[in-house]
Amino acid sequence: MSAVLGQGAQAHTALHGVDVRFAAGRWTSIVGPNGAGKSTLLRALAGLQAVQGTVELLGRPLPHWGARERARTLAWLAQGGAASQNAADDLTAYDVAMLGRLPHQGWLAAPSATDRAAVERALRQTQAWDWRQRPLGGLSGGERQRVLLARLLAVEAQVLLMDEPLLNLDPPHQADWIALVRDLVAQGRTVVSVLHEIGTALLADELVLLQQGRIVLQGRCSAPTTQRALEALFEQRIAIHALHGQWVALPKI
Repeated sequence: MSAVLGQGAQAHTALHGVDVRFAAGRWTSIVGPNGAGKSTLLRALAGLQAVQGTVELLGRPLPHWGARERARTLAWLAQGGAASQNAADDLTAYDVAMLGRLPHQGWLAAPSATDRAAVERALRQTQAWDWRQRPLGGLSGGERQRVLLARLLAVEAQVLLMDEPLLNLDPPHQADWIALVRDLVAQGRTVVSVLHEIGTALLADELVLLQQGRIVLQGRCSAPTTQRALEALFEQRIAIHALHGQWVALPKI
């Protein structure tokens, strides 16, 4: 598929002939330099970016899904929570997380016991339950990100797309996010994340390397070919090493 951003003289192609598949029940991270098209690719997968070509969800083209059915199956976290910035600032953390249950509710229906249980579970998973009554606009960047993650989890979707989910999270909460993703995958969910934290991206099952809107390589994080391609993608300015049973990316100074 290809994606064009902008109109007229300002238009440019952000994705070029992308052909990529994400295995069910796996965690795949998309990495690449700034401007590589990572967020555009994730938006295309979410059905939020017009493309030339086909995007399929669980083997069915996206247009063949009803809006409510798709919203229950695929959950999306925008970069920096862009979709809910400003507009949701007056809502409490609890109400923001409850937005994730809208695909499961009837028109103007009150939240059910199932909805309330899902929201509490999601807020506790992100350690945001204790300040559930605070307005989103009064939270720190890291606290806000944890509430937006809770909204994503509250959907209880089979496929989760996350654009820079670690934004503003301190190291302990980054570790919590990694544990959460591994738990989701163990449950059979599919997670696709855009990450700038290369060391964290290497903890995924697979990497998709993107450069100038093109897929350079898709492969297992543990594969030497993937690691060498990752180093080349960043102009040999990082080096991949094994440390305490996992792969880490260290800058070359």
